[in-house]
Amino acid sequence: MDKEQKKAVMLLKSLILHYHGLDDDEREILENAATRLDSKEELDWANSFISEDYLSAFERSRDFFAKIIVKFTNEERIAHLQDAWEENHQKGYVTEMETTAMINLSKDWQVEKEFLEVIQN
Repeated sequence: MDKEQKKAVMLLKSLILHYHGLDDDEREILENAATRLDSKEELDWANSFISEDYLSAFERSRDFFAKIIVKFTNEERIAHLQDAWEENHQKGYVTEMETTAMINLSKDWQVEKEFLEVIQN
């Protein structure tokens, strides 16, 4: 993954985990993902991006993703969404708003059907 792709992946994860505020468990999930993907700098960028304006973060993220997501294959798109879904589950629950956000992103990324199949299993 190049730097921009890492930014997109960390933005996805951070965006979803920030949905209701970022608690210590969610922060740890993000830090572990950044370590695993060697993308600490990209996580810092993503968190800064979100903190610029929490209310518009989702829409601004969609604009950013539209430019970067073309670099990913459909399989990679689904895999990153699935990773974010599973990491979100690590905290013990997933809210309706988080689920809706991920489904909307999967639709933007043209993998909605495939992502729905993943989360239904």
